[in-house]
Amino acid sequence: MVEQSAWMDQVTQDPGHSQRYVDRFRRLAAEGADLVGEARLVDAMVPRGAHILDAGCGPGRVGGYLHTVGHTVVGVDVDPVLIRAAEEDHPGPTWITQDLALLDLPTHGIRQPFDAVVSAGNVIAFLAPSTRREVLRRLREHCAPQGRVVIGYGAGRGYPFPEFLADARAGGLHPDLLLSTWDLRPFADDSDFLVAVLRPT
Repeated sequence: MVEQSAWMDQVTQDPGHSQRYVDRFRRLAAEGADLVGEARLVDAMVPRGAHILDAGCGPGRVGGYLHTVGHTVVGVDVDPVLIRAAEEDHPGPTWITQDLALLDLPTHGIRQPFDAVVSAGNVIAFLAPSTRREVLRRLREHCAPQGRVVIGYGAGRGYPFPEFLADARAGGLHPDLLLSTWDLRPFADDSDFLVAVLRPT
């Protein structure tokens, strides 16, 4: 048993929260909003046909795009409402409901390590503090030796960037590149967003 994430705390308090989130992104997609900037960065980092884990996949906007451009994608999220939306809107990837703190894809028959692991949409900041290092360790375990883990989230969410980077190192992930946006702007001390490209050590 692990501590419930802040996301699932919100769902417990407001059962309609997840569906409103799904509806919001469906509306944005229908309006033509660019929802795949994170996915384009990951796509540029791997060869065509790569094996990619979308960790905290939500309703599938990142993993769904990566599938359409030729990658084999597995998406995992703790929220079954979001997974159901991913299955409906983005058929093709394998979508799994599971807490990232308990991530063990071989138990689902998925044994191949991943060329890239992506965690976008502030997922890391929604984790329960007691599970952060364990999640990072499990992401590292699922990453191929030459693969990379890409995590992005905003400041002011209760997880200071230096603390995150220390937890990543403790989980066996070393920063290769730190950015302040998904469109490759450099990270600075006053950046209000972090995109960390990490490699297993």
